[in-house]
Amino acid sequence: MPRRDLRTQTAGDPVNMAERKEVSCSSPAAMCDWFVVFLMAWAVVSLIGMYWYPLHALSAATMLLAMAIGCAANWFKNRSLDCAITGAVFLIAALIFLLTRVNSSLVWPFVLILVCIAFLLEWRYAKRCDPQPATREHRRQSLWRTGGKPTV
Repeated sequence: MPRRDLRTQTAGDPVNMAERKEVSCSSPAAMCDWFVVFLMAWAVVSLIGMYWYPLHALSAATMLLAMAIGCAANWFKNRSLDCAITGAVFLIAALIFLLTRVNSSLVWPFVLILVCIAFLLEWRYAKRCDPQPATREHRRQSLWRTGGKPTV
């Protein structure tokens, strides 16, 4: 089966479900998805923190763990490249805070640098969010739907 561009297919197309999703860039909707999952994960982890103090609501480990969960959910839903990298960074940093007594001023610069690198890699290598892909097939389908009249 030839590989088709997923951006030109509709969401209900069964071929979409059978093929792998490609990595894409972060969109406002993807960021909103991440934030909603982050808030829910933070609430759940904070509830656990009521019984196990290292995960109390305002601890760095709790925040980083919730951010890692948000990134994992965003990666599975939207395949945003930055979440593939930052999710692992957040998880490793949360485990460092939970399992060691390291000075936080040693961990945060690495987290910040790696998050910046992840967004730079996404900006450089991920497919751009293109609301109207300029493929020949897409234009042909648009003309077919409008009866041969170009849309404005």
